Amino acid sequence: MVAQLSEPKLAALRDIFGDDVRVDAEAFERYGRDWTRQFPTSVGAVVFPHDSAEILALVQLANKVGLALVPSGGRTGLSGGAVASAGEIVVAFDRMNRITDFDTVDRLVTCEAGVKTAELQSFARDKGLYYPVDFASAGSSTIGGNVATNAGGIKVIRYGLTRDWVAGLTVVTGSGALLQLNRGLVKNATGYDIRHLFIGAEGTLGFIVDAQMKLAPMPAASCVLVLGVRSFGEILNVLDAFQRTLSVCAFEFFSDKAMRRVLMRQRLQAPFDTEAPFYAVLELDQNDVETGIARFEHCMAQGWVVDGVMSQSESQARSLWRLREDISDSLAHESPYKNDVSVRVSRMPAFLEDVETYVQREYPDLEVIWFGHIGDGNLHINILKPAGVETASFFVRCHEASRGIFEIIQRHGGSVSAEHGVGLLKKDFLEFSRSREEIGLMRSLKAVFDPNGIMNPGKVF
Repeated sequence: MVAQLSEPKLAALRDIFGDDVRVDAEAFERYGRDWTRQFPTSVGAVVFPHDSAEILALVQLANKVGLALVPSGGRTGLSGGAVASAGEIVVAFDRMNRITDFDTVDRLVTCEAGVKTAELQSFARDKGLYYPVDFASAGSSTIGGNVATNAGGIKVIRYGLTRDWVAGLTVVTGSGALLQLNRGLVKNATGYDIRHLFIGAEGTLGFIVDAQMKLAPMPAASCVLVLGVRSFGEILNVLDAFQRTLSVCAFEFFSDKAMRRVLMRQRLQAPFDTEAPFYAVLELDQNDVETGIARFEHCMAQGWVVDGVMSQSESQARSLWRLREDISDSLAHESPYKNDVSVRVSRMPAFLEDVETYVQREYPDLEVIWFGHIGDGNLHINILKPAGVETASFFVRCHEASRGIFEIIQRHGGSVSAEHGVGLLKKDFLEFSRSREEIGLMRSLKAVFDPNGIMNPGKVF
């Protein structure tokens, strides 16, 4: 559904953005939603700012005439956080896509919000450095969106989350204040660090204009192992065995059901002949190969691992990674309902067992595909749509099933959203991860930074 914006408001937008205002159906369809397809869209207009001055002017106008604003980056989110559902103005950061500064000594890159993750990674490589936050959507996602959702990915076990690489932010608050936060400092003991309030806030406090991102030294060459593991619990034994003697760069897992679909849909070759109920993907520094082989042999001797393979070239390493990274594409045709959750690593086996028991008892006709980031406790639960079932009713049913899953999350002290945010999808379930007092404080912060409620309204709360 498309909302009509009044002519006076549309004229006011054109006074700021000129021809960079779109009100056509193609723009509404493209910019009004993210990767979720569960929410109807209603867009007032799409605007394309070039700099912070235009954003400031927009926010001042929005407060004056009552416009609501939704930020739009790469729109790769899976929680509805970038969906315009009530006639909001979508603020697309396509034009703000420049790397504007690089400091060699501090290893800091200043990126406008629309810079793609892969572009920052490429820039770092050209400088002989490394930006380590990485995930399958790096070619589409933007730095502004990464910061707004505190994006994680496959290398959190060694390098941490986006939060750990943000040295400074320039933001425009919902009240129309332009703030420069932390300014790239390593040490800054001067009270509250407002920068961290904007990281993970999903655009509800204001717009991220640019970010000063830290870079790391270029890592050593790496190798990849794929291991077949007898049970999910024994995956943690494997993780512990490897972490005792070396630093693991990535440690992922997926189920045999996921493996079968990837092999079939992507026409990939199985890594080895032996089948297993679960698989682990590890990335190690090439310097640690001998230790990694010794750890693999130890895990085989313990009976935790039934088979395995180690990459012998970069091309083989890329092929092995595809077994994990191509899972989402391999499931897409089955319209999966996705849940991105986390618990402490030690509680993952009990949590997985509890969810499996719950789904089999309450929803025996639904099939669950598991994969995720073992090293940081992040599990992706994919419920597949049965053939012949209408998609909308399937999603409604799964949303109802989520309440039971989130009750299990609450018992295990976990989070209903590990790395995709709350958005529209999980705002009804925030209470399962946040106390009433925490939610009250979050609402109070929202009122301070965005007193008129114009910033991404309806999200998170």
